[in-house]
Amino acid sequence: MRQEILTGVQRRRRWSDAEKRSILAEVGVNGARVADVARRHDLTRQHIYQWRAEFRRRGENLTEETDFLPVEMTAEKTVTPAVATFPVEIVLMNGRRLRGIEGLSPAGLAQLIRVLEGA
Repeated sequence: MRQEILTGVQRRRRWSDAEKRSILAEVGVNGARVADVARRHDLTRQHIYQWRAEFRRRGENLTEETDFLPVEMTAEKTVTPAVATFPVEIVLMNGRRLRGIEGLSPAGLAQLIRVLEGA
């Protein structure tokens, strides 16, 4: 029976929360998959999934950039739509042209186009 004693760098590594966040932030950047990031840092994919779950369990945010901003609600103001000052012209596929159709609802315009395309 042969036994081998490994000396050198300790295999069990310790990662700080900052290092874990940094590694987790690499996932998805330029299409990097979990497997790619794990390979780059000499980890298993399971480490990355466990770290994600650990942060979620603690209710911690994985990215530092995400933050909530205060919002102030004001009374609703009505905005009048700008009136087109140029003539509207639509050229249909069959060569017909529609001019002077301002004020027509989108549904009415769609119905008019269908009728004229079919004629």
